[in-house]
Amino acid sequence: MKITMISNYINHHQIPFSQALYERLGEGYRFIQTEPMEKERIAMGWGLEAERLPYMVFMEKNPEYVRELIAESDVLLLGWNNCEELFTSRLGSNKLTIRISERLYREGQWKAISPRGLVQKYKEHIRYRNNPVYLLCNGACVASDFSLIKAYPGKKFKFGYFPETKSYSLEELRKNHDWGEVPGEKELQLIWAGRFLPLKHPEFALRLADELKQKGYSFHLHMIGGGELEEELKAYVQKAGLQNTVTFYGFLPPEEVRLRMENCHIHLFTSNHLEGWGAVVNEAMNSGCTVVGSSRAGAVPFLIRPGENGLVYEKDDFHEFVRRVEYLFDHPQEGSRMGLAAYQTIAGEWNAETAAGRLLDFYEQWKAGKITPPKSGPFSVAENRRGDHV
Repeated sequence: MKITMISNYINHHQIPFSQALYERLGEGYRFIQTEPMEKERIAMGWGLEAERLPYMVFMEKNPEYVRELIAESDVLLLGWNNCEELFTSRLGSNKLTIRISERLYREGQWKAISPRGLVQKYKEHIRYRNNPVYLLCNGACVASDFSLIKAYPGKKFKFGYFPETKSYSLEELRKNHDWGEVPGEKELQLIWAGRFLPLKHPEFALRLADELKQKGYSFHLHMIGGGELEEELKAYVQKAGLQNTVTFYGFLPPEEVRLRMENCHIHLFTSNHLEGWGAVVNEAMNSGCTVVGSSRAGAVPFLIRPGENGLVYEKDDFHEFVRRVEYLFDHPQEGSRMGLAAYQTIAGEWNAETAAGRLLDFYEQWKAGKITPPKSGPFSVAENRRGDHV
C-alpha cells in the first residue's frame, strides 16, 4: 500500500502523523515538500533537518518522482501548496484523494458570493464532487465554508494537527499541576504561547493579569513568543506594574514550550476567527493544562468540551474570558479535574497514532464500498458549524 502526503513544508506538528504512517507502511509512505520553510517560522524554533526524515521527498530535487507518487499512490493526502496543476489528472481519476484544509472564508463567509472566487473554487473543489475526493477539516468551521460552495457533499470529516503526544502517569499530572484543595492555597501558573499578533490577542492575557492582580488573586503569567506587538505588550506590563507577575521568554524551541506547559495550571488561548487551528491547544491539553479558549479559533470546538475538559468563551468577549479564568481560581478542584480530562482527550483520541490508524481504516472501508465514520475524534463527521465571523 502507498500513501503520499504533499504540503508546502513539513513542521513539528505534522511529523508525528507522518511517523505513525511510516511505522505502519515503511517505504509505502512518503511526504512531498514543495518549498522551503519561511525564515520567520525557523526563527520561532520550527526549523528542523527534514532531510534526515526517511520518508521525505523534495520536489525541487526530484520532480519526476513526485509526479510518479501523485499518480500511483493508493491514497494521496493534499495539504496546502501552490502546485494545483500537478493534481488535475489525479483528482479526476478513480483513485482516493483526500484534501486537508483550513477555512476558505476566515474573514467572512460573505466572500463565497464572489464570482471570481467561485470560478477558482469550481476548478479546485466543486467539479470533483462526484469523484473519490474527500475533505479533512482542520478546524470547526471548515465544513460550513465548503458546504456554502456545495463541495464534498457527505464527504467532510474532522481532522487537525497532531503535535507529539507525551505520556504521563496520573501521579505525574497531579504533581505537576497541584491546584490545592481550596481557593488561594496555591499560586496558579498561567501560560500564553504564540506570535504576538493582533489576531492572537496576546493583550487579553495582560489585561487579565491586571484584573487578577487588582482582585488579589495569586498567580504568575508566562508569556512565550514574540512579534509585532512585543514592545507594546512590554510597555503595558511596565505601566500596569506587572513586572513581578509576568515573565516574557521570547520564542522558545517546541520542547521548551512543552516543559513550561507541564508546570502550568491554565493555558490561555485567545486567538480570534483568523486562527485556522492552534496546535498549542493540543500541546497544552496533552501537558495537563486546563485551557480557556476562544470559541472562534479552529481547534477549540473540536477539542474542548466546555466544563468537561476545558472552558470556552464566546467570540472576542474579554469580560467572559475573565469570568472563565476566575472560575478556575475560585474552583481549583474543578480546574484539576478538567486538566486531567484534557490530557485524556489527547492521549486517548486526538493524537497522531489514532489519526493514522483511522486513515488506514478509512481506506479499507472506501475500498469495500461502505464508510462508517467513528463517533468522535479524527475522521468523525464534520458538522456544518456556521462561522462566527460571517
